Amino acid sequence: MRVPADPHLPQHSPVPATGLPPIDGHGAAVFAGFLGWTLDAFDFFLVVFALTAIAQEFHRTDKEIAFSITLTLAFRPVGAFIFGLMADRYGRRIPLMIDLVFYSMVEVATGFAHSFTTFLVLRALFGIGMGGEWGVGASLAMEKVPARLRGLLSGILQQGYALGNLLAAGCFFFVFPRWGWRPMFFIGGLPALLGLFVRFQVKESEVWRKTRHPNWSDLGRAILSNWKLFFYLTLLMMMMNFASHGTQDMFPTFLKRHWHMKPTQVATIAAISMVGAICGGTLVGFLSDRFGRRRAMITSLVCAILLVPMWAYAPSLALLVLGAFLIQFMVQGAWGIIPAHLSELSPDSVRGFLPGFAYQCGVLLASSVPTVEAILAEHTSYANAMALTAFVVFTLAAVVVALGREKKGIEFGA
Repeated sequence: MRVPADPHLPQHSPVPATGLPPIDGHGAAVFAGFLGWTLDAFDFFLVVFALTAIAQEFHRTDKEIAFSITLTLAFRPVGAFIFGLMADRYGRRIPLMIDLVFYSMVEVATGFAHSFTTFLVLRALFGIGMGGEWGVGASLAMEKVPARLRGLLSGILQQGYALGNLLAAGCFFFVFPRWGWRPMFFIGGLPALLGLFVRFQVKESEVWRKTRHPNWSDLGRAILSNWKLFFYLTLLMMMMNFASHGTQDMFPTFLKRHWHMKPTQVATIAAISMVGAICGGTLVGFLSDRFGRRRAMITSLVCAILLVPMWAYAPSLALLVLGAFLIQFMVQGAWGIIPAHLSELSPDSVRGFLPGFAYQCGVLLASSVPTVEAILAEHTSYANAMALTAFVVFTLAAVVVALGREKKGIEFGA
């Protein structure tokens, strides 16, 4: 529904207080969404890399610290709900700016956590901020990019997550051996600066301007009318999050416990795997523009199934590194299509809320996977736990993708 501008209200100048006009086109929106997701993932993976050190300082087990990861994932739907509603009612930019500042403050506070209880509370709050970023950032970016480039730019946008993992590995490599785990979280204040970029350099979505709701009740009816789509997207995102978190969150712990590696070795191998993720997400996203979203995702997941033995049971270090690179190439190859695929399936008027909330509800349903893997490892081995989890979730994810539909190249706001 188009809401006409009120001629009696003062019109804002297109030039912000800095004197720099907002960057036209989709470049600034993709950059903001990409960097926001990068810093979000960076903050999240700091706990993944420092898990054993945090456990030692708070005198807790790996399983208990893994629960903090589960807690972060479980609270992400709260953020998606709050910021997603704001994005469809008030526009994409303002909620994105608020969210960036919020989770930056929480991340810095994590470095000062004086007890395990405080640490858990802060990780839950960070989950709210993390859950709010993706849906708002992805809707803003995908509504601005040309339809013919949507798959490619979707892949680039989503691989902000892999880059964040890579940066966390670098931070762990350089910072942790010298100063421990706490200073790493102080770097997590950087997203607040990105909020300034969004404020002064990113334009609001024209699709939102054309289709925004005049009141909350109208927005609520639009959301409820798409309940079937919401349940399918939630199921899809549950399986996709099982696939990603099941192969990433406990992987550094697997390297420490099973391969008895030092922190610098763990960081190096994790970084190599994320290079594979970035390459896979970008390439498969590009191919999905030509061959279709579902076909590209299913192909990636089937290839990932075939790589599980090399990844979990590698007989040598060289094959372990190759397996880590290739499996993340395939997992994040499938993931690279998600921003475009979910945005295309979602109606214009609820695109700020529906994809992000379904995504984070899928995260909630998959949030137990780090804890489950830690429990399985206690009864068998980390290799068996990782392999069994990966094989099952890759298979089920491919089935769920095949059961859905797609709207590749649909015109937004038409």
